[in-house]
Amino acid sequence: MDMQDAANRADRILDAVLGEIKPEVQWAHGPTSTGSCDVSRMRVVMTVVSEGRRGNLLGVVDRFWRRSGYRIKAVNKNVNFPAIYAQTEDGFGVSLSIGGAGQAFFEVDSPCVEESEVAESTTPPSGPDYAGVYPLPRPNVHSDFWSAGAS
Repeated sequence: MDMQDAANRADRILDAVLGEIKPEVQWAHGPTSTGSCDVSRMRVVMTVVSEGRRGNLLGVVDRFWRRSGYRIKAVNKNVNFPAIYAQTEDGFGVSLSIGGAGQAFFEVDSPCVEESEVAESTTPPSGPDYAGVYPLPRPNVHSDFWSAGAS
């Protein structure tokens, strides 16, 4: 497996977990980063996830990752910035972390693979395309479910 293959695998992992979230959340691509032998993909949720719904989101993701055979490595139960870290059977690290303003970040890191060029993801974002924008804006999409109780 080379870095492009690993990036494609990371995209499939991200597609799968985001596909499990109902109602759907809008997300945008975060940065792709490469090391000497690894690649990382990120997706940033643009839907506001209220403090009262963060546990719901983490629960959906935790259950899906466990059903998928992922090993849960750590859970951060911080009220404001909870997170869950797991690993796939083939060694990819996956995480969901909640940041400022209830913004959720999904990230997948590959194990060490053969060095190669890495193209940007071809998966279209489920909301506005923020290609070339960094940093991404804070979450700005309201959901009757996920944003419930957010000010």
